[in-house]
Amino acid sequence: MRLFNTQTGEVERFTAIDNKVGIYVCGVTPYDTTHAGHAFTFLTFDVLVRYLRHEGYDVTYVQNVTDIDDDILRKSRETGVAWDELGARETEKYLRDMRDLNALDFDHYTRATDHVPGMLALIEALIANNHAYEKNGSVYFSVDSDPEFGKLSHIPRAEMLPIANERGNTPNDPNKRDPLDFVLWQAAAPGEPTWESPWGPGRPGWHIECSAMSRAYLGDTVDIHGGGYDLVFPHHECEIAQSENATGVEPFARYWMHIAMVEYQGEKMSKSLGNLVLARDLLEEYSSDAVRVYLHSHHYRTPWEFRDEEMPEAESLANDLQEAAEFPGYGIEDEIDVSLYRERFFNAMENDLDTPTAIEALREMAGVILMAPEEESVRDAQRTLRECAGILGLTLGS
Repeated sequence: MRLFNTQTGEVERFTAIDNKVGIYVCGVTPYDTTHAGHAFTFLTFDVLVRYLRHEGYDVTYVQNVTDIDDDILRKSRETGVAWDELGARETEKYLRDMRDLNALDFDHYTRATDHVPGMLALIEALIANNHAYEKNGSVYFSVDSDPEFGKLSHIPRAEMLPIANERGNTPNDPNKRDPLDFVLWQAAAPGEPTWESPWGPGRPGWHIECSAMSRAYLGDTVDIHGGGYDLVFPHHECEIAQSENATGVEPFARYWMHIAMVEYQGEKMSKSLGNLVLARDLLEEYSSDAVRVYLHSHHYRTPWEFRDEEMPEAESLANDLQEAAEFPGYGIEDEIDVSLYRERFFNAMENDLDTPTAIEALREMAGVILMAPEEESVRDAQRTLRECAGILGLTLGS
């Protein structure tokens, strides 16, 4: 299999160590879920896990929920709902949406608040290694201490700060030595939840959470680390810096996989803009197969725009696939041969998870089954259709 590695900028041959694959995916911040952009990201990784397991790999799939974060605290203040109650409610909504979209269960679904001791251990190591400093109860990573900072995103240093500021950085924090330094531990603020630390009460920074959680379940090196493309910088860049400098182990991740953004009505679909197509609303009108057919008809690395008027076509194809899978093939003569389409399907999946081409192979396979002469058997072809459709997470009515 070949996958595009964000860090190298190339499609590379994927290799596993001892046939084991550890996958860590940055999940939702649970204050308003689940929109179609979320679904596109997380169902792409669902397909990746399904495919790797089909090919015989021993996969450990970890996804996190960022259940303490600036956005959750802001939403909590706006709504008057306690931060932990809000997080629990929205997390359950997300998990229900994923189940109804026929997503696999995670091997580990981990909450940030369960891993504070691991975060403190990493922060202490960074301070000891002179990569972090404490000021007034907060701790920061010193970006200047890491000459390799930027090796994932390849963004020039002069261009980093504006992007970081758009994505949660606070450049005017008076405790910082450098505006680009990022917070590892945030000193207690009035009305916010706190945990005890060697530097006084406070709460963890966003980036350190994922470093601690991935390490807890997958060790110091993750095979495939991913999430939405907007996490490349600063989130994943900061994860690399703090993880590798705390543990001394490189690389933090062997392959970096990022999913393109989904637009709606001409802008990036996002909670902040409010231009959301919610998975729950889609599932009230369409089958999970139709939603997945539509999402996977777009390559995971290509930005695209969700168009409501295209969903009926996806539903039609999902229905055709189901009809082909259930077609009464009572013929007793030769089995129809769909091996060519199966080969096309797997070639597409091996080629950087090319799900649009894989879906076209399913469409052609279904057409052959539905057009088969009555005297010919389609049972083997139907088994092949279900095998391939299952890798894309389609139920075909079962």
